[in-house]
Amino acid sequence: MKFQAFYSDHYIRPHFDALGEGYLFIHPWNIKIFGPRIRIGSHANILTTSDNIVRLTVWPEVEGKGEITIGDYCLICPGVRISSAESIIIGNNCMLAGSAFITDADWHGTYDRVTTIGVTGPVRIRDNVWLGDRVTVCKGVTIGENSIIGTGSVVVRDIPPNVIAAGNPARVMRELDPEKPMKKRQDWFADPVRLAHEIDTLDRRNLNGNGWLHWLRTMLIPRPTD
Repeated sequence: MKFQAFYSDHYIRPHFDALGEGYLFIHPWNIKIFGPRIRIGSHANILTTSDNIVRLTVWPEVEGKGEITIGDYCLICPGVRISSAESIIIGNNCMLAGSAFITDADWHGTYDRVTTIGVTGPVRIRDNVWLGDRVTVCKGVTIGENSIIGTGSVVVRDIPPNVIAAGNPARVMRELDPEKPMKKRQDWFADPVRLAHEIDTLDRRNLNGNGWLHWLRTMLIPRPTD
């Protein structure tokens, strides 16, 4: 964990225009940042694996355009890609599950497959949105507050707040119950001392006995319980 924190501070943080406090990046060497105007708020969690990197890219056709802004308390899971030529703004408490893809451009023209970028349109993902695994959010889309987008969906038009939507193209399946309380990711960070203790306890339990000899044994003589 200390090496990950060192790597994040020295090799990932400088790529951002802004990065808030309290961030935690897992395997940060698998985070790829390209371009200016990329900002993330406080208490961001970015998780990666060696075969599922996280890539945030700003690649505008016009000078001064293109931005990625992500709010506070957001979770970004392995394989997420966000590509901007115009503007992508993601609110607070959002969760982007594995291999979700958000783009504000076509990246090629319908009839001109040589030039890049193509048609663009700003993307707005409001507070507390949850994108399931492999969701694609296309240019010009707004997703309303608290809404959930089901696994594998392709969002090509606006989704209202407080609904569950799914499909290709995504459409509203049902509304959320307004009477039920909504617990957000920021609630998880309400007591940082308790949270740090819980994470440390979990790490110690999961990594108990996981020294280099144990690692060598799992490489040479793997067992079903490894």
